[in-house]
Amino acid sequence: MGYVSAVPQPRTEAESAAEAAAEAAEAAARAGRRSVAIALLCGALGATVVLLASGRVWARGTAAVAGGSMQLTADGRAVTGVPAALAIVGLAALVAVFAVRSKGRLLVAGLLALSGLGAALAALAGASDRAALDDQAASTTADTAARVGALTHTPWPYITAAGGILILAAGLLALRYGRSWPAMGGRYEREGGPSPRARKAADAGDTDRPEDLWKALDRGEDPTG
Repeated sequence: MGYVSAVPQPRTEAESAAEAAAEAAEAAARAGRRSVAIALLCGALGATVVLLASGRVWARGTAAVAGGSMQLTADGRAVTGVPAALAIVGLAALVAVFAVRSKGRLLVAGLLALSGLGAALAALAGASDRAALDDQAASTTADTAARVGALTHTPWPYITAAGGILILAAGLLALRYGRSWPAMGGRYEREGGPSPRARKAADAGDTDRPEDLWKALDRGEDPTG
């Protein structure tokens, strides 16, 4: 008895193209899921770093008082309140990215990226600032011409800038992959209850309410018919 071996049929171009498209779609979905996790981590961590580091001492110095000297310090918020404010804006934008769609999502992602960039630049600009301590020296000595002496700066402005860069990275990820991210509104409509059409149909078909029965009687109709 002879055996007939099955000869595999070559795939058509359409089948090959469909398979390639499916693989590309799956790869894009995996990249989108990874980008969501990374963006959330970068945005939340970056905002936390900015808020904490901007509250640390950025500069130290001394002011001459009555033949002696007084130690002065200035934290980041005394130097500039911009990084902390932009970190809060960035957190709000990070949440809002998942509440909007299409062009709105791109706009919010751009705001997120700009918040991180602005926070980083403001922190770097304040890394060598002396105005905050000069103001303290003037108020401490009651001399408007007084200037701080022995001025030194800490690494905290640069740590604040690093947090801003993390927020910027979250914004760039949202700009690049945000179109494939889920939206809170759409998910709620799918899972959180009946659709508007279903609710409308239910309302239209609900004739057992007492007020509907009275209205039918007023029109001379038999509500039981």
